[in-house]
Amino acid sequence: MKNIAIALTLLVSLVGTANAAGDAQAGKTKAAMCAACHGADGNAPVAIYPKLAGQHADYIVKQLTDFKSGARKDPIMMGMVMALSETDMADIAAYFESMPVTEGATAEDAIAIAKPIYLGGDRERKIAACMSCHGPRGNGAGLAKFPKISSQNEAYIVSQLQKFRSGERANDPQGMMVDTAKHLTDTEIDALAKYLVGLH
Repeated sequence: MKNIAIALTLLVSLVGTANAAGDAQAGKTKAAMCAACHGADGNAPVAIYPKLAGQHADYIVKQLTDFKSGARKDPIMMGMVMALSETDMADIAAYFESMPVTEGATAEDAIAIAKPIYLGGDRERKIAACMSCHGPRGNGAGLAKFPKISSQNEAYIVSQLQKFRSGERANDPQGMMVDTAKHLTDTEIDALAKYLVGLH
């Protein structure tokens, strides 16, 4: 309940905040440097990299800003963003947000494990329901910087949940993802990643 309350508080407080207002057309040219890993249209062809197509522009800008400041660690991304201005980030984010994401299918064997966690969490184990921030269909909330996670690459989801669990990644609002992921087992992480591929 604590995490849900924090999430709702953040959402309400950010409603009046201006969102990233980039130029998608300018962003298309600037995003050419992102294509090798994330795909020209934001649908990363290699599963260890995230799909950016359809992602909330505000969330993309936050991640780029965090890479640049060092709040989120990744040697490749930290190098890629160093020369980007705030305008560049907003334009790139607007471009990827405008692109349609390629949808996948959920593996049947993942549903029994993942669906109860996604929809209801586990109060006894202090696991917040994923849908409390990411929504019932995984669409997230742009103003609150909660990412769209539906149709995301499975291997990327696994790696990020593992990083949140270990504390290697900790740029989440109020530590909500760290608090939740540290209680997830490897089996649950794998199942959630498979479940999200087809959640749309």
